Amino acid sequence: MDYLELTVQAPPELVEPLVKLFQTYGKQRVAVEEAGGYNPDEGEVADAEAPVIVRTYLPKNRQAADRRARIEAGVHLMGLIMPLTPLEVRTVAPQEWEEAWKAHFHLLHIGKRLVVRPSWQEYEPDGDQIVLTLDPGLAFGTGHHPTTHMVLEQIERRVQDGMRVLDLGTGSGLLAQAALLLGASWVLAVDTEADSIRSSRRNLKEAGLSKQVKIIRGSIPQPLGVDMDMMVANISAKVLIELSKDIAAALKPGGVLIASGVLEERGDEVKEAFAAAGLTEVETQHSEDWLALVYQR
Repeated sequence: MDYLELTVQAPPELVEPLVKLFQTYGKQRVAVEEAGGYNPDEGEVADAEAPVIVRTYLPKNRQAADRRARIEAGVHLMGLIMPLTPLEVRTVAPQEWEEAWKAHFHLLHIGKRLVVRPSWQEYEPDGDQIVLTLDPGLAFGTGHHPTTHMVLEQIERRVQDGMRVLDLGTGSGLLAQAALLLGASWVLAVDTEADSIRSSRRNLKEAGLSKQVKIIRGSIPQPLGVDMDMMVANISAKVLIELSKDIAAALKPGGVLIASGVLEERGDEVKEAFAAAGLTEVETQHSEDWLALVYQR
């Protein structure tokens, strides 16, 4: 299947709403880089006034025309607020898409021991480092986004040997892989997107973890058979609020929730929903404009 490459150049103030627009209607990952070559995923310091390139890729399936139209409408409306370049759209072959995305996915160190390694890059772990090997495919979750980064940090701090973990919105399966390699005994990974299910199955199989994980296309509630020791959910404020009661019900007493995908401006709404569901706040972590929330039942 070919892909549509959608690119726009914008002032820094519009990057966040553009990324949200692309993620909402594009259903794919989003690459962000300074026009002069700056890549925030590599920890480089940006020129606050420099224009920024925002790019995403859509599979050319039956939904492509509708998704493209919605993105075009959103870009047009943002252009009424601040100047934007016209949205550039071109068709790329699968091989070109794959190579283009690889340019934005690099070796990443997280927390004290975690290293996220692209499957096409060699890396020899140092000491007690834990290497998460990943080919993200079309699924969200490379570790480079602030929300994924924070959840991985929290998993490293809080997973204990033998835990049963539910990965809600598993995406690439990166969080499930981290939980298992850090000592969890079993993970239930769920996602509503077919691309995510394929990606997570592939990554967990290649990591040799298939026997310790059950992957289901869907959401909660699930007939778990046992309450979970931990749930990780890097999704969105809207979904976290809608599922707050089901999230609480899936955890055993004392069970831990690590949730992200929440912009600071939505933080209070999510916290209110979690409190109403009977969860107690443990920690709030900040990164850029995003939050990671740790709660306990």
